[in-house]
Amino acid sequence: MELSDILGVDAVRAPLRASSKKRLLQDLADMAESVHGLPSAKVYQALMEREDLGPTGVGRGVGIPHARFEGIDRVLGLFVRLEKPVDFEAIDRQPVDLVFALFAPEAAGAEHLKALARVSRTLRSEEVCAKLRSTFDPSALYAILTADKAEKAA
Repeated sequence: MELSDILGVDAVRAPLRASSKKRLLQDLADMAESVHGLPSAKVYQALMEREDLGPTGVGRGVGIPHARFEGIDRVLGLFVRLEKPVDFEAIDRQPVDLVFALFAPEAAGAEHLKALARVSRTLRSEEVCAKLRSTFDPSALYAILTADKAEKAA
């Protein structure tokens, strides 16, 4: 699974101004509604319920909020680069500025896990994160995230 399978150019926003984790999750929910047609209130509730199980801040300034969602037939993604980092209760206690949200169908077991693993692998790369932090241009951010694996190996 490639990130271009779950993320469109229209699903990348930067710079996003959010003053808190809750505000960020609400902004993501509103974005999910405008980009993917998902009801904002339900998306926010699903993201908050998932965060209650344990924070999705994975460290080094990266957050990967995710939730299963009724009414979709494939994994959908959103990416935002925050103007200023916010506390996300991350594992390393560092605030996040790079956020990739995932929404999976209610019954998507393996597909959801593959998407989560792909996003995690991509954002674990210090080189990718440095490139993402070097621009606020949504098209450039999309290009960095969806760069071909062969290009990365070169």
